[in-house]
Amino acid sequence: MAAPRRNIELKASDPDPERSLAVVKGLGAHDKGVLRQRDTYFRVHTGRLKLREEDPGGATLIQYDRVDADEARESRYRLTPIDDPQTLKASLEATLGVLTVVEKERHLLLWQSVRIHLDVVKGLGNFLELEGVATADSDLALELERVTRLTEALEIAPERILRNSYSDQVVGSGALVDAARDVMQRAHAPYSNYKVGAALRAEDGSIHVGANVENAAYPQGQCAEASAIGAMVASGRTQITEVAVIADSDDFCVPCGGCRQRLREFIAPGAEIHLCARNGARQTTTLETLLPRSFGPEFL
Repeated sequence: MAAPRRNIELKASDPDPERSLAVVKGLGAHDKGVLRQRDTYFRVHTGRLKLREEDPGGATLIQYDRVDADEARESRYRLTPIDDPQTLKASLEATLGVLTVVEKERHLLLWQSVRIHLDVVKGLGNFLELEGVATADSDLALELERVTRLTEALEIAPERILRNSYSDQVVGSGALVDAARDVMQRAHAPYSNYKVGAALRAEDGSIHVGANVENAAYPQGQCAEASAIGAMVASGRTQITEVAVIADSDDFCVPCGGCRQRLREFIAPGAEIHLCARNGARQTTTLETLLPRSFGPEFL
């Protein structure tokens, strides 16, 4: 398998696109014009997968892995040109399912090895994206230096930096809740008839699900949260950024004490946990609230 390409990436909201354009042009960036892009994101267990249809241009299947963080970070990606995007899209939708569609107008500029994107994203607003494209033998230091220089020139404050992708911004927590609700239907709960589904978002944006699995020997049963954590770890992820838990009940589903400790192993105490009911009601809290003064790996 061919090694993935790499870049150093930073994405931020842009309150003044005209100023951003003037700044990068003042630095000598080359204007490559405006592109119209439609990205269809598919449901995958690891990383992200999208089909990009671009005007002017063609279609490209893009697979990438990137840790969600509020700083410039490494992205690994593969690009595959597509001659028949509609057929591929139908095949991937039938096999994987569509997560969401992101439409945007992108003003592309190039500065040294950095792609500068001034984006207007439908339904979200104006954003600025910097991609320091790396050579195969790069240690990424030069790319990080150039992205950092642009970040400073554009005066991008830390609170403007996006941790995740446009798809996560469009979908929000709704996809996580939907995933928990869907897996809840497949729970094995013949004794309690209390079906539970849990969905975890990992640091790369991927979603991992699990349902409760009861056993005739009661102590051998497994909670939904434990099932989801096992699925996440099996995929190679070890950090949870967001959780949704739902039960086949009109009451909010709250993780039991054991599952709160299980989550504590992999999640930041301040991360959001959505407690959901089958009627659509939802309450958002944090593990810090559910498990105050908790004991975690940092104490060992």
